[in-house]
Amino acid sequence: MEILATATPLLEWTGDGLAIGLFEDAVELTGEQVTLDEKLAGSIKELIAEEEFKGKQGSTAVTRVGGGSPVRKIILVGLGKPEAFKLETLRRSVANVARLAKKQKCKTLGISLPIWNNDPTQTAQALAEGVQLGLYQDNRFKSEPEDKGPQVEKVDLLGLGGQEAAISHANQIASGVFLARQLVAAPANSVTPITMADTAADIASEHGLQIEILEQEDCEKLGMGAFLGVAKASDLPPKFIHLTYKPEGTPKRKLAIIGKGLTFDSGGLNIKGAGSGIETMKIDMGGAAATLGAAKAIAQLKPDVEVHFISAVTENMISGRAMRPGDILTASNGKTIEVNNTDAEGRLTLADALVFAEKLEVDAIVDLATLTGACVIALGDDIAGLFSTDDALAAQIEKASQTSGEKFWRLPMEEKYFEGLKSGIADMKNTGPRPGGSITAALFLKEFVKQTPWAHLDVAGPVWADKENGYNGPGATGFGVRTLVSWVLSDS
Repeated sequence: MEILATATPLLEWTGDGLAIGLFEDAVELTGEQVTLDEKLAGSIKELIAEEEFKGKQGSTAVTRVGGGSPVRKIILVGLGKPEAFKLETLRRSVANVARLAKKQKCKTLGISLPIWNNDPTQTAQALAEGVQLGLYQDNRFKSEPEDKGPQVEKVDLLGLGGQEAAISHANQIASGVFLARQLVAAPANSVTPITMADTAADIASEHGLQIEILEQEDCEKLGMGAFLGVAKASDLPPKFIHLTYKPEGTPKRKLAIIGKGLTFDSGGLNIKGAGSGIETMKIDMGGAAATLGAAKAIAQLKPDVEVHFISAVTENMISGRAMRPGDILTASNGKTIEVNNTDAEGRLTLADALVFAEKLEVDAIVDLATLTGACVIALGDDIAGLFSTDDALAAQIEKASQTSGEKFWRLPMEEKYFEGLKSGIADMKNTGPRPGGSITAALFLKEFVKQTPWAHLDVAGPVWADKENGYNGPGATGFGVRTLVSWVLSDS
């Protein structure tokens, strides 16, 4: 599919489907839209009336235009109330348009939507992202694709001539999101610690990143007892991935992004029971997938920021070698951990990854992980939890999320709750009481960062969507990639 920024006027565009955005309540045609409606013998006003189109955000309507018109179909898309118009409105609206155009067998699509905040660059990027994310399909594991009909081949963004760089920017970000989606969606017999390391190596080779893969022996030398405790039961070797992007010249900042990389989580000896969703635990590497997706995008965008992409990748399985409830593990910073639940394994892998990252002397660390069901209970499926020891870093992540359209909510790190993690025989336990489970998980991680500004993103809910939600799902969403990229670029 080709996405083009074009200066072609609305009245002169020709093709299969032409999409027009209209705001809610006062659904009125203005400017060139009035002339276009006259040119099309009143087809647009007739569509508004017949469909009782109100312009509500996400609503669409379509009609065929007869009489030898240069435009075969008109598509209306609702933009909601003008005062609530955001970049995310554009992404979601154009995703709806693109999917509808495909159903209507439109090979060529013209899109005429308002410019957000008088910023054609941001507008073009958001539209290009929305089209690609909305039309994404993953047919890798089907013997035959279900959809054999015509595809959208060409999309013209009307009134946005000269914004080719913004579209290229969107393409690079989308490539990272697609990688993350593919990794999360693939089953655990396809994406393993070995294939995750291979994927990282491919990114490094293709885009000129430095790569270091620590094998089990290397991790043992570094004292990564927490990570290796989780990995013990698997027949597959653990892989500690460290990708590095370095810009030309002196970087403005040095950052680290860490992703939880459990390619399958059985729960260990505290095995996940019936109704636990064990069959979905291929998604427990959603943080690592987003980390690698961000690496792919950032390597193409080339900001003036050094970025380290880190993941301690393994399975959490069951065997005679498995860590047991009651075992004590020693992390690479010397902290001892009483394992009171083998299903709280992600924080153990992150512990050693955080220690490793801080030794790189970076300016800030962000980890993201499908860490707790408690965060899903608190915030639902669409919103990720944000925890941080540093208000400035938290504000940066929140600002980046506003640009990306991905939703985060900052939750407190109530120090009093650490009491629930105290152990009588070790420095701490790996889980606390059930109440405030996402908070105690963040407090556990905090023990492995001494002084570097750090933020923890609990993305357990939004990495997967059971049904279509805007431009996400059903299936893997690639959540986190666009926020991470936006955060890194904000420093370049």
